[in-house]
Formats: sequence, C-alpha cells, structure tokens
Amino acid sequence: MSIKEIEAEIKNLDLKDRAALAKWIVESLDDLSEAEVAMLWAEEAEHRLDELEQGIVIEVPDREVLRRARAAIS
Repeated sequence: MSIKEIEAEIKNLDLKDRAALAKWIVESLDDLSEAEVAMLWAEEAEHRLDELEQGIVIEVPDREVLRRARAAIS
C-alpha cells in the first residue's frame, strides 16, 4: 500500500480515530533502536550540510548562539 493510499484511508476515519492513530504514530517514535536514531541523525546532518553548501542557511558562531539564548531568557 502506498503512502497516498494510506493517507486516503486515514482521511476516511472520524476525528477520534485519526487522533488515536496520530498519538500511536508519535509514541511509536519512542521505540526506535539506537541504530535507527543514529541513521536519522546522520540524515539530518547531511540535510543541514546541504543547506549550508547551497547557501539556504548561514552558520552562526556558538558564542553568538549563546549570547542570543542568554539575552532571550534574561
């Protein structure tokens, strides 16, 4: 079954059932193995590096990040 087919089926559920399904899906993410978590972090790191290389985002020095964080909570 494709994602599109699953989405179509989910749209046919009532609100209570969709909410229960969403809750189950989110909770299932807590059951990931260390290998799955490592794979997801590696994919995220690659995505962020791609964004840097494409100029979509810019680097912010750690001192600046900490300065902004401290200012935000002061």
